[in-house]
Amino acid sequence: MSCISLKRLTFMFVIACVVWCSSIGTYIARKGNYRKGRSKWNPPHKTTPKPKAPTHSIPPPSIGLKSLTCDALEPRAFQDAWSDACKVERSTVLVPPKFTFLVGPVSFSGANCQPNIVFQLDGIIIAPTDFQCWGNGSLPWLEFTYLRGGVTVQGKGILDGRGSRWWKDDGKEPKIPLNTSFQQIPPIQVIYLLQFPPTPKDRNEFSGNMPRKKPTGITIRNSPQFHLKFNHCKRVVVHVMTADSPGDSPNTDGIHLHNSQDVLIHSSNLSCGDDCISIQSGSTNVSIFNVSCGPGHGISIGGLGRNYISKACVSNITFRNIVMHNTTNGARIKTWQGGRGSVQGVVFSNIQVSQVVRPIVINQFYCGEKHKTECRNQTAAVALSGITFEKIRGTYKDKAVDIACSDNVPCRGITLSAIELTPAPNERPRTDDTFCWQAFVEFTAPMVPPIGCLKTEKLLNNKAQSNRDVC
Repeated sequence: MSCISLKRLTFMFVIACVVWCSSIGTYIARKGNYRKGRSKWNPPHKTTPKPKAPTHSIPPPSIGLKSLTCDALEPRAFQDAWSDACKVERSTVLVPPKFTFLVGPVSFSGANCQPNIVFQLDGIIIAPTDFQCWGNGSLPWLEFTYLRGGVTVQGKGILDGRGSRWWKDDGKEPKIPLNTSFQQIPPIQVIYLLQFPPTPKDRNEFSGNMPRKKPTGITIRNSPQFHLKFNHCKRVVVHVMTADSPGDSPNTDGIHLHNSQDVLIHSSNLSCGDDCISIQSGSTNVSIFNVSCGPGHGISIGGLGRNYISKACVSNITFRNIVMHNTTNGARIKTWQGGRGSVQGVVFSNIQVSQVVRPIVINQFYCGEKHKTECRNQTAAVALSGITFEKIRGTYKDKAVDIACSDNVPCRGITLSAIELTPAPNERPRTDDTFCWQAFVEFTAPMVPPIGCLKTEKLLNNKAQSNRDVC
């Protein structure tokens, strides 16, 4: 069966899609038989081979890059090639190598597409830096939507958002909010057939630096904001990709998931100025492994619960075989006070940290820097249960473990196993290297540094604690 995978990397700063794969017919040969005492071989029926799916190549830039104005934008060429490719199953849109294309905001709609379209990115696409090219400033840069027939984005090309223009907030021109989805669509229940890639032999254990092999897929660099975003997506595979932005670039998450289910992310390098991977409400059945993170803010679930009207629901999330270097956080869950909903069934396993400020973090009192006025004390909280931190090893700069849970909705069913964290070079051990509050924890040795402030409550189940929290 075919699969929808963002093979060798999937891309785009914002993707709002629902993807759907179809099956491939198999070839069946008939056996020979005997008739009227004579042997007669019935050969298989000859089938007319299907014509090869066409490739629609983007023509070379018509104006060139000497004049990087809005007049030099090439979105029409991309849209025309996409429209032609959509007419035939498994057609390819080719962004050819050795060319650089200046492309403004463009949306590729799959509503009328045949199944399994391929977007082959081998060239370079750059974004305009003139804010007038962005219209009212609410559009994403490159977007795929309504992909019920599936799409594969692959290649060895580069997406350059030239984000430094937008990181400088001089107050004279608006920043481009590229993390805002252009089309907000509800998830659509579809039949989806997915074939995951083979499980690597070292999926459960690794040693030394990761990744062993540098990704050779698409590179997204200098994103104005989020590098790659999935909004209302189903059955997605991301692998062999690189996100590359400076550690001080604001709000440049590497991969962001929102209301997305059945997601596999692996074998990628993520360097950014915010969370390498961030998971928001509505996400479930997510597996992430063999990822290198840093610089950045680490790997995070949340912040959840800021919108007190709707429930924040996240479940069945696994991070495994992750390397983090020079990040502000390691494995983190963060929720706002006053929220409702639940986070259940989360595993952080086999994570190597190097000079990470706080490797293990649970914070039910999260408040973004720009929202301090909203951070009044509240008794309600998103319920956290069934959270496992195991085989977390390496060096830290501030606190090895920082767990702060709600007084009224404490964290339950937390497991800490095989934690071995030591101060980074030139950092001295302190008496406050661990902090824990209102968390019911089960420990499994070794435990370095010692964590003696948590409560053990083995009899508590891991279910949400009230109807307010049930998702």
